[in-house]
Amino acid sequence: MRKEEETVLRIEGLSFAYPDSRQIYDGFSLELRRGECLGIVGPSGSGKSTLFELIAGNLKPQKGRIEHGRLGWIFQDPYSSFHPSYPIDRQIDEVATLPEDPRQVAALGLDRDLLGKYPHELSGGQLQRCSILRALRMDPDLLLCDEPTSALDNITQLETMKLLIKLLDRVGILLITHDMDLARWACDRIIDLSLLQESSERLGV
Repeated sequence: MRKEEETVLRIEGLSFAYPDSRQIYDGFSLELRRGECLGIVGPSGSGKSTLFELIAGNLKPQKGRIEHGRLGWIFQDPYSSFHPSYPIDRQIDEVATLPEDPRQVAALGLDRDLLGKYPHELSGGQLQRCSILRALRMDPDLLLCDEPTSALDNITQLETMKLLIKLLDRVGILLITHDMDLARWACDRIIDLSLLQESSERLGV
């Protein structure tokens, strides 16, 4: 199997419900390969962020199996994803498994001086590009992207998504978003969680 055809995420028969809550997932399965961008869409409360937490290992499924390669994370709010009291480069180094590559830094429109600053000294677009750099230096097979552009203006949204799509020769991307237009533009496949819930309700699950 060629590297770009490798499965980087496999979910089989996933079931999960919060205590005293309706079933969020019941027998849910998916597969994602390197070189593919898969969109997970749906309204608030449909289980998008829950799926993120299950894949990341912060929540445990009641049934089923989740298998994945090395993970990298890009969060919705770039400011809350960095600690305000430490320089950006120090925070990236703490989680990185790969050394800093000046070519990668330049490709993301960043520079060494900017990486030495504190989060509040950067714009939202700059900080989100730092989030991408942090994720790449984790040497991921799978990029988990939870609403990665929702806090950005339209122009920065587009540029950020272009940057992510350029990475597809190395990773698989799971894009969690409420924006169906963005998912249609960026993704090879889309799973709409609201449709899954409607199906479950019709079946009385």
